[in-house]
Formats: sequence, C-alpha cells, structure tokens
Amino acid sequence: MKKKYQSFREFYPYYLSQHENVICRRLHFFGTMIGLGILVYALSSFKFHFILLSFFVGYFFAWVGHFFFEKNKPATFTYPFYSYLGDWIMFRDILFGKIKF
Repeated sequence: MKKKYQSFREFYPYYLSQHENVICRRLHFFGTMIGLGILVYALSSFKFHFILLSFFVGYFFAWVGHFFFEKNKPATFTYPFYSYLGDWIMFRDILFGKIKF
C-alpha cells in the first residue's frame, strides 16, 4: 500500500524521487513550458478550446518521460493534485537552477 501524504511538503521529496532521470525532468520542463504557452495563447486569443490541448501537451511530454526514461508510473494517477503542484514547483526549481537540468 502506498503512503498517504498529509501535506505537499511531505509529498515533494517523494515526487522528486520519481524524477531522477534528467531526460524525464527535461520532458516535464518542456511539456510544462509548451503547455503554458498554449494556455496563454488560448486565453489571450479567446480560443478556449485550446485550454484542453495545453493540458494534453504538458502531460504527454511528462508521461513519455516516465514510461520510457524513468520507467515508473506517474504520480498523477495516485496523487493528482500534489503531482500537478509538484510539476509547477519542479518547473520553477529547474528554471532557477535549484534542480539539475
């Protein structure tokens, strides 16, 4: 049985342990960046149907990283909210050099 995390602070070290492969982290980073770009476009152009595409693109890159490089199951399936938050925190940490890219 998987551990039940009581807070994001408790969850984040586990999240990082699921992203040790640098290619997986890069795919997460680029997927998040491209997804964010699509989201900004969707909102600024009032083409709201692109919002779903932004999530699809972001998760597609991340899941390729997990299934083919990290070889584990994405935390999204077990901890959807914490995992989504973890994606953004890891994106920020990579952007500011706190995590190796």
